[in-house]
Amino acid sequence: MQSVLTLIGSKRKAPVTEELIVAVTAELGRAGLAAGNPKWLCEGEACDLPFAGMSASALVAARQAIGPATIDVAAIPAANRRKRLLIADMDSTLIDQECIDELAVEAGIGEHVADITARSMAGELAFEPALKERVGLLKNLPVDVADRVLAERITLKTGGRTLVATMRAAGAHTVLVSGGFTIFAEKIAKMLGIEEFHANRLLHEDGRFTGKVAEPILGRNAKVETLKATLARHDLAAEDVIAVGDGANDIGMVAHAGLGVALHGKPALVREADADIRHGDLTALLYLQGYTREEFHETEAGEP
Repeated sequence: MQSVLTLIGSKRKAPVTEELIVAVTAELGRAGLAAGNPKWLCEGEACDLPFAGMSASALVAARQAIGPATIDVAAIPAANRRKRLLIADMDSTLIDQECIDELAVEAGIGEHVADITARSMAGELAFEPALKERVGLLKNLPVDVADRVLAERITLKTGGRTLVATMRAAGAHTVLVSGGFTIFAEKIAKMLGIEEFHANRLLHEDGRFTGKVAEPILGRNAKVETLKATLARHDLAAEDVIAVGDGANDIGMVAHAGLGVALHGKPALVREADADIRHGDLTALLYLQGYTREEFHETEAGEP
């Protein structure tokens, strides 16, 4: 068997059952695909089903069996599943919010900025001019507002600490790369245990933002270059990396990775990703790599 279907659900909300595995296996057979013996990664929550044949056909068959249930499924190569580098977007990926939108709320222009952000992340607007426009609207906002936003409005995406801790324990390097801002990225990377971060720098004078961002802007192409540079430093190949994001700005990074994941992603990114996680949290990235629940380094206590 050359590929694996990984089914990921929730024991409480949408369990992966023996009956579902039987149904998926039957649909694979009807599609002319041979399935192997299932392997439980976590009983009731995640299961690997080896198969031989076209991944696209396997996904169609699996989704036919899953129906409306909120269960994720991915079809990925069985070889080299465990990656040695994790590179992750920050806003709406490692955290639940878009930091610039939260700053804009403090400036009284939240809805306007959120609309620009949404259009940029969907790929409707070019990233760099959209970023400059939004940053310009933050001119004269006190810098210390960022600390209040981080403390009161930003929440970590569920599963992030476990994902990072488990991969680091297995010897992987971890990187946060964001089109957002260092004023948040530095602290969020520390909260999650991520070793390295890259983001844009908001300029400020006399305790207030100037409405400008330092050049060059870290956008879609810069994310790819950061990934390539990190691989070179660690003597790794693209096949050794798992990349995760949610928006159009992540397309290049996700497409370049050996395993590119869209997490609750915009359609533009989903079309390019190897795995589309629509319902699960960041621990889904561990199941995609074949980790069992017993191998997780559980560190989510107290996380929102």
